[in-house]
Amino acid sequence: MIEQIATLLSGHDYDVRKSKDARFMDQKVTPDVLSIMADCVLNYVAGRDIEFTKDDIWKDNYFNKNVKDIFNKPDAQNLTTAQEYDKFTSQPLRMLAYAGVLSLRKEGNKNLYKIRNDQVLEYVALKEKNAYLFLYQYLTKVLEDSAFLKHFGYFKERCELGKVTKEDFQDLKIKFQRFIIGNTAINGKVEVNRIFPKILNIYSCANNIQGTIKGTLSKRPIYYTDLMYNRPNWRDIEKNKNVSRNEAVSEHENLMIDQNEAYSDYQVQKALNFIRLMYKESEVKDQWANGEATQVHHIFPRASFPYLAHYLENLIKLTPTQHNAKAHPSNNTQLINKDYQLICLIAKSHSIEQSLKKGEFFYSRESFIFVINKGLNVTMDYGLDFNAIKKEITRIYNLT
Repeated sequence: MIEQIATLLSGHDYDVRKSKDARFMDQKVTPDVLSIMADCVLNYVAGRDIEFTKDDIWKDNYFNKNVKDIFNKPDAQNLTTAQEYDKFTSQPLRMLAYAGVLSLRKEGNKNLYKIRNDQVLEYVALKEKNAYLFLYQYLTKVLEDSAFLKHFGYFKERCELGKVTKEDFQDLKIKFQRFIIGNTAINGKVEVNRIFPKILNIYSCANNIQGTIKGTLSKRPIYYTDLMYNRPNWRDIEKNKNVSRNEAVSEHENLMIDQNEAYSDYQVQKALNFIRLMYKESEVKDQWANGEATQVHHIFPRASFPYLAHYLENLIKLTPTQHNAKAHPSNNTQLINKDYQLICLIAKSHSIEQSLKKGEFFYSRESFIFVINKGLNVTMDYGLDFNAIKKEITRIYNLT
């Protein structure tokens, strides 16, 4: 997927000095909002070759249910909430159009959108982490094309040297204000100051440096969870200074799952739907694989491993017989056949390996190892290749 994104970005000149368009990024464009908006667009379009407006998305039942529950928003169908939802829907769509993921044309006062790059849109929709990674690559390209990246680079150097000051931060902020006001239709600092933190903090998080919190230079590096519109309550956030990017993503997701049942349900259902669409036949090629594969099975059950329930690497497509007779003996979903669990893990390993060889973006080997480590309470090395993973899984199950 890195190649597809690189191809998209390299094919566009995002120079703001030429476009005169400040909506390449905006206040409501956070990784979680961008991801759910991309998912809502895909759900609304449903494979059709159609145009749509922001109103089409926010009036759709799928959007209403998930956004209302996850983000604690008022009902989208209520006419009094129009202002509430206008920026929430329009700003991510405008940003995706600027990036070239969507196309945009004007018809009167309406912006009409159409999917232009479905692969990148699916990537962004699949995971909030994907939306974050895309935003970083995209915003870096915008800044580079606009000859402004050097100013962010200087701020980064000062942070890495441990010499960054409030004056350095203010200098970058003022330069950005002048750049936007001088090259776009925005003519006031207030609006620019709403956009600036969203760009700086994406850049800062990716580079593990300070950014901005409440309008001033942050005292610590920007964390992944700082980027989100919908943040969990994290009392110990100041202690979270030495975790990897993957660990930070996992911690954020786990906290959200703990504190927001609607978020958990949405992420799991999205993953289940994705696996349903991805495979027509069973992933386990055994004597019970005949017939249509209609079941998506949690290899490590959701009841016991809620934090793994939304991982694609923990989901496998099976036939009804495989699911109800083998994975869950006697169709008892409270029971797990350990021998068949091993078979499912080996089969999933093959599915993931083949997908990655095709250059697809759905899975990661590291996430599969993470699922195994949590599900089996082991510490499998993240550097193992797929042959070694299969051997290690088999060895672990032979010991139990």
